[in-house]
Amino acid sequence: MSTPTAAAPPPTALTPATPLRALPALLRDEPALLTALGRNSTTLSVPDPARALVIAGLADTSRRHPFLVVTPTAADADRLANDLAAYLGPDDVDVFPAWETLPFERVSPAIEAMGRRLRTLWHLSDPDRAPRVIVAPVRALLQRLVPEAAEADPVIIGHGDVVDPTDLVERLVAAGYRREYQVENRGEVAVRGSIVDVFPSVGDAPVRIDLWGDEVDRLSEFSVADQRATLDRAEVEIFPCRELLATEELRARAEELVRREPWGRDQWERLAEGQTFDGMESWLPWLVEDELVLPDLLPVTAQVLLVEPRRIRDRAGDVRAEEADLARSLAKSWGVAEGAEPRPLHLAFDRLLARTEAATWSVTSAPEGPDVATVAAAGWPPVVGDGEGPSASSASSSPRATGWWSGPTGRPRPTGSPACSPSTGCGSPTWPSEAQPPLPAGRGRGPRQGRAQAATTSTSPSRAATWSSSPSSGAACSPR
Repeated sequence: MSTPTAAAPPPTALTPATPLRALPALLRDEPALLTALGRNSTTLSVPDPARALVIAGLADTSRRHPFLVVTPTAADADRLANDLAAYLGPDDVDVFPAWETLPFERVSPAIEAMGRRLRTLWHLSDPDRAPRVIVAPVRALLQRLVPEAAEADPVIIGHGDVVDPTDLVERLVAAGYRREYQVENRGEVAVRGSIVDVFPSVGDAPVRIDLWGDEVDRLSEFSVADQRATLDRAEVEIFPCRELLATEELRARAEELVRREPWGRDQWERLAEGQTFDGMESWLPWLVEDELVLPDLLPVTAQVLLVEPRRIRDRAGDVRAEEADLARSLAKSWGVAEGAEPRPLHLAFDRLLARTEAATWSVTSAPEGPDVATVAAAGWPPVVGDGEGPSASSASSSPRATGWWSGPTGRPRPTGSPACSPSTGCGSPTWPSEAQPPLPAGRGRGPRQGRAQAATTSTSPSRAATWSSSPSSGAACSPR
């Protein structure tokens, strides 16, 4: 287990050139976070605009690693992960997606989704590889995992490596890749003489492995359209493209099902023969005895954050109910014995954290009691501009005359804000005479244009702060 390194001191001044990654360090002395740190179970109140920044601050301050952030929906997970990547960097944030297919639907999930799930499980198997934050919707975490999937290693190839092309192709086919004449889609592999083309499950482009004998002479990405090399690579990681692989254990289990569950004989026989076919993942609940979920794989040093726990529990109940309804309707068409329902793919919410020793916190938008640690935060009000800064009707010839200036992204900022001041760096914000710049003539402010502001106060009046909305809202933060 790796020993956390000492945190770097927070910056004393910020300028417009300062990246967003410097902002989490400003929360290291936030009283609400200092109060909660060290607890195994607590509730932290963080307004939605500052949620990503506060979670990034926790990851930067806490000695726990990794952080598993659970959200109610996939949309919430993607949005939060994108914001966290701006504060922590894309390499330190990973998303564990859910299958986009319905339970028992005889269609395989997207190859990219399965590859990303396998990549996350591989990262978790070694603390040195684990990202700082993993974001996952609750549906993804409730789904059963194949034990072998948690141990599946990628095929790693680097320039100059010695590779047996026949053995390489066999390994890729065993990992779920389909051999084709020409690679055009994810999960395909092709061989042309001494060249092996493969489109990794989580890759943005296919990869060409050019061999000189058994040595990798060149490793490059190439275009699907014209099959020409575009970018040289030093190394490539090729993750499996299926979670359910025809291992010896799975084939033996399928042979047992031929006798015990004759209603699915056709599928069991194909699986027992080691075939790979579309929709084979639908039968995962019958082929896996263990109730393994991702939180079971977390180390004791990990931290779980349940974002809006009530919504998470409600969503988990909806997922289970939808699956049960679908199972009952399909049981008759499958010929399942009366009274016997298909095994569930998703486990109950109470099982989710039953086998993990990681600390678990709840993160809510508003405090549920007087003793709840609360971070004071609010989003900057929106300003209408033309992309170059405030419009002529909302600012004079000098933006600083009204207390506003255009930040690096073209969005106006209050002068004196530590993330926005063009000259003074970190200091007390100088606000315009009005609460916000006036709108251009003929423009009105709809109810959804302004960000909801949370006016909760910190535990110490002297530490009251105004923290920003997420990076996507273009806001800054300013302790005052």
